Amino acid sequence: MLDIRGVSKRFGRVHALDDVSFSVRPGEVFGFVGSNGAGKTTTMRIVLGVLSADAGDVVWQGRPVDAEVRRRIGYMPEERGLYPKMKVGDQLTYLARLHGLPAAEAGAAVQRWTELLDVGHRLGDEVQKLSLGNQQRVQLAAALVHDPEVLVLDEPFSGLDPTAVEVMSGVLRRKADAGVPVIFSSHQLELVERLCDRIGIIAGGRMVAVGSVAELRERDGSTAFDVQGPPAGWAADVPGVLSVDGTRVRLAPGTDDQQVLKAALAAGPVHEFRRWRPPLTELYRDVVKSGASA
Repeated sequence: MLDIRGVSKRFGRVHALDDVSFSVRPGEVFGFVGSNGAGKTTTMRIVLGVLSADAGDVVWQGRPVDAEVRRRIGYMPEERGLYPKMKVGDQLTYLARLHGLPAAEAGAAVQRWTELLDVGHRLGDEVQKLSLGNQQRVQLAAALVHDPEVLVLDEPFSGLDPTAVEVMSGVLRRKADAGVPVIFSSHQLELVERLCDRIGIIAGGRMVAVGSVAELRERDGSTAFDVQGPPAGWAADVPGVLSVDGTRVRLAPGTDDQQVLKAALAAGPVHEFRRWRPPLTELYRDVVKSGASA
């Protein structure tokens, strides 16, 4: 388990992180989302030791993350760190050797990961001659080539076409299925919702929500239904109805939805009555808004 415990960080007068805490479990894909400047990259850099925290700890398997532990972490920075004039195969082999792999093992790892990421045919090309998408695949291979125990990826899907997204998603899922904790940041909330087991939302340097999409949907205990057919105003005096937005009716915790359905039927024909499950984009907006007003 990777634990971030009460991490805080200031840059002058700017409080970049304020008591940030969350965990990434073995075999879990964890999506780390927030607006630009919310604190995602700062958190990841502290995990990697690129920055030091003013307070708090980063712990891997009950042990503080030190230089030895960081050698076992695979990291993909938002600002790509490849050598543009170096050939892909030579560069990945060099990085694998830096992590302590023997030459033969490094070569085998390079071959395996570049083939899985569909860039095995570009080993002899300079990085600068690759498309942006293929450069990102190589960057991910660089994070994987030493068989890391943890993966920390900052915006790995930025600018990728749908095919590249699917390839990289499959590789991350493969690592998680092998028991590796995977954390990545992204602004692509539909992708995060589809790929991640749990999600952490950060706003203004504070964690405002952590959980699965299902847990985030139920965080305030209310439920919502899409009710189509009855005339406008039918729910005004129905017990348990908190709000009505068009055809969407939000119910207070514990409200019997069947009683609400009976009230709708009494008002007129009901063509549709179904539970509304908001997408992550809507949950994110609501969570950030409520966190800012807290």
